[in-house]
Amino acid sequence: MSATQAIPRRVIGAVVATGIMSFCGVIVETAMNITFPALMSHFGIGTSSVQWMTTLYLLVVASITPLSAALKRRFRSRTLFLCANLLFLTGLVIDALAPVFPLLLLGRAIQGLGTSIALPLMFNIILQEVPTKRIGTMMGVGTLITAIGPAVGPTFGGLIATTIGWRFVFIILIPVLLVSLVTGLACIPSVPIAADGDQAGLGPLDVFLMVLGFAGLIFGISNASAGWLSWRFGGALALGLIALAVFTLRARHQAQPIIDVRLFTDSRFSLHVGAYILFEISALALSFILPNHLQLVDGCTSLQAGLVVLPGAAIGAVLAPLSGRLYDQLGPRIPIISGSCVALIGLLGFALTARQLTAVAILILYIFFMLGIGLSFGNIMTNGLHRLSQEQQADGNAIFNTVQQFAAAIGSSLAATIVAAGQAAVADRRLGTINGSQHALILLLVIGTLEVLLILAALRRSRKQQLD
Repeated sequence: MSATQAIPRRVIGAVVATGIMSFCGVIVETAMNITFPALMSHFGIGTSSVQWMTTLYLLVVASITPLSAALKRRFRSRTLFLCANLLFLTGLVIDALAPVFPLLLLGRAIQGLGTSIALPLMFNIILQEVPTKRIGTMMGVGTLITAIGPAVGPTFGGLIATTIGWRFVFIILIPVLLVSLVTGLACIPSVPIAADGDQAGLGPLDVFLMVLGFAGLIFGISNASAGWLSWRFGGALALGLIALAVFTLRARHQAQPIIDVRLFTDSRFSLHVGAYILFEISALALSFILPNHLQLVDGCTSLQAGLVVLPGAAIGAVLAPLSGRLYDQLGPRIPIISGSCVALIGLLGFALTARQLTAVAILILYIFFMLGIGLSFGNIMTNGLHRLSQEQQADGNAIFNTVQQFAAAIGSSLAATIVAAGQAAVADRRLGTINGSQHALILLLVIGTLEVLLILAALRRSRKQQLD
């Protein structure tokens, strides 16, 4: 890592190029959330089916991202980038032309493959190339690139859906990916990021166990309404947990595992990861609940719904690099604790006003929540990785990126399941949406409270060890 404070333009270009793909993945996800009612009408599907547009994408990303540490050691970064970009472009073309819903899902899955390579590659470049005293700021920039998606996605999706049709969400992003391709080929070095690539472990059995584990958990969560004892819920969860348990046992005794799960023996790292998971669950659940509530309960158009959540999402995105700079200058406690508490205030407001939520109330409360996200979310990851040695950071980065996508899938699936259950319980769809949204928002308040407790414990242990 460079000892100077200057960040080479090549590094900035590489971060932007890889970040654009992550941005495109998130913007499609959030833009399609706002068009779910239109997709349901076009393809004749229900809420529990349409949410797989988000869940399947996140499932693929969460299943493949753990491979990033091994891929980093085995393949040239330019090769990884090129593969990711071409996969994403292929997925966009498929979705732009898809005549049936299953083909639409296939395109999203292929896009997930591209994102799962690009996202950890971006953060690996930051950790490898950026001076230590600038890492907080650049991690914030990386977070900003991906956070712009939720900021503009709902408005972008609403505008496109109400003017030229939802398919143009995919068509418009094709030239954006081409810009990423050109920038990346110009800026990303052709040499391997790590020198010990031949030692990277990608055993077929371990890959199978890992994918099976995440797939089982996500499938189970998405079918929670089927009942605790059903094979679709209880059976899938049990299968996923068993597969991940076997994978973990094998990884603990391997010299070069796909992902070093022994990092979880560090309680400070584990607490940071736990808080990161809970934050992501809350954020993705809200990104599903709020646009659908605005349209199905408040009678907003998809464009109006997007405009309501735009200010909050924009504030959260813009704050990401600023909070990273605060981290560099003041340390982790002030931005992380203040951000977590502000986000919790937003969740408390949602829970207390769940049955009387208006567009104005949603706008104000979402600003509170995203203000907290902007201050703390990226810094939780930065501080968790800061506790690791440079040799461990690639695995730590893989863990954070994996659990982020996995938690996002859980958040969207959980919200969709609860809202769908509320809609199924009564004949009036509007009333059912209100009931389901209320139950989901109360659960998010509980999750937000747990997140604050975890991060306080993590920071307290870190401070105690520094004093010792």
